[in-house]
Amino acid sequence: MCESMTLFFNAQSHHFEPNLRKPFLCSVKRTHFSQLCQPSTENLPPDHGLILVGGSKLSGHVNISGSKNSALAILAGTLCCSKTSKLHNIPDISDTREMFSILQSLGVRVEASNGEVTVDTDGIRSVEPCPESVRQTRGGFFVVGPLLARFGEAVVALPGGCDIGTRPIDLYIRGLQALGAVVELRDGKVCAFAVNGKRLVGGKFHLDYPSVGATETLMMAASMADGVTTLCNVAQEPEVVDLAWFLNKSGACVEGEGSDTLVIKGRNQLHGPEFTIIPDRIEADKLSAAGCKIIETTQNTLEISALPGDIARDIRGVHVKTGPFPQFPTDLQPQIMALLMTRNGSSIVEESVFDKRMGHVRELQKLGGRIQVCGNTAFIKGQDHGSALYGTTVCATNLRGGAALILAGMAAEGITKIDGVAHIDRGYQNLDMKLCSLGANIRRLISLPVCQA
Repeated sequence: MCESMTLFFNAQSHHFEPNLRKPFLCSVKRTHFSQLCQPSTENLPPDHGLILVGGSKLSGHVNISGSKNSALAILAGTLCCSKTSKLHNIPDISDTREMFSILQSLGVRVEASNGEVTVDTDGIRSVEPCPESVRQTRGGFFVVGPLLARFGEAVVALPGGCDIGTRPIDLYIRGLQALGAVVELRDGKVCAFAVNGKRLVGGKFHLDYPSVGATETLMMAASMADGVTTLCNVAQEPEVVDLAWFLNKSGACVEGEGSDTLVIKGRNQLHGPEFTIIPDRIEADKLSAAGCKIIETTQNTLEISALPGDIARDIRGVHVKTGPFPQFPTDLQPQIMALLMTRNGSSIVEESVFDKRMGHVRELQKLGGRIQVCGNTAFIKGQDHGSALYGTTVCATNLRGGAALILAGMAAEGITKIDGVAHIDRGYQNLDMKLCSLGANIRRLISLPVCQA
């Protein structure tokens, strides 16, 4: 059973009043989460696989879905807003559906259809989202900032997401403390409340590392704090900028988005806006990693064609190191590795963001890639050094690694079967159908659960 926290709710003012004498002990009934979080036994998710036949050339037009990373943060940001937010271009992926469940477990009304999502937060009845849902996606933890900002307290389970290395939350905790929050870890949950019993207060905080998640969480928390907040050494990713635009359209005052310093003037109340999510740059760049020439025809549509032979042959012997924006994105590291296996020369790929983001290498090696790993650095031998890709059965163990396996399978000779497709579906909407429309020979396998007599 998912337990909720103690809070006292004034139905007339729609304001949560924290019990500072006994924080985090719930007066709300502890049964409503059990209904929202209980796994369904009627519609178990099927086990999906992908079958690819290599050798196809991609061409045509393709629509790029809304950004997963932007959508998750902005969905959390709707908790800062009273009334209804109307969002466009939300990708239909398992991570956003899990985020809907997290919001609904708080009492939020969510309606979604064809990328259009309305979020009505006026029915919020708790400040503890369902722990089981939060543990399914890293973005679920972002709600701690908006809940603290609007209601003065929050209890949020430690986050989940892909197993790509340690992703500590100390920046989140110290940043919230700098805004006047008392934060404790209890039984795998972060329990926080405003020390003054009302709301957060503006402050100054320097991030030791420009973490995207910490920047977004603290930005949302500061948007309704009393006074002015200055955040230094913040993340500058386009998704962070998108969240700042959403908050500003909601009535917040966030300045400096896209730079390494944010100045945020707190507001007493934010209102739900109408807002369109930016396209997913990682999905678009994945097609570049497939060795394609890309022309943008509209904001969400790309024209895809094969690279001319002389240009394709010139891609060789590169040294790539991931880092915070505007450096090479860590989310594209597995895909660029798949591309480099199909080119000439020796290449080096260094991962400096996550300490366990080399799990896809073993699966790429099964396909014939000559890759050696030393710590967080991969040494890749191209085709002229013995890398020859042949189809086999591999397994996706995380989202971006799964995308790399698709690219390698399309370049391999013969048939490749990819298991663990649920990881890929977390972040890519209808990826197999989009690739098929561009000429890839790919189809999805669905194994239905076996009923026990």
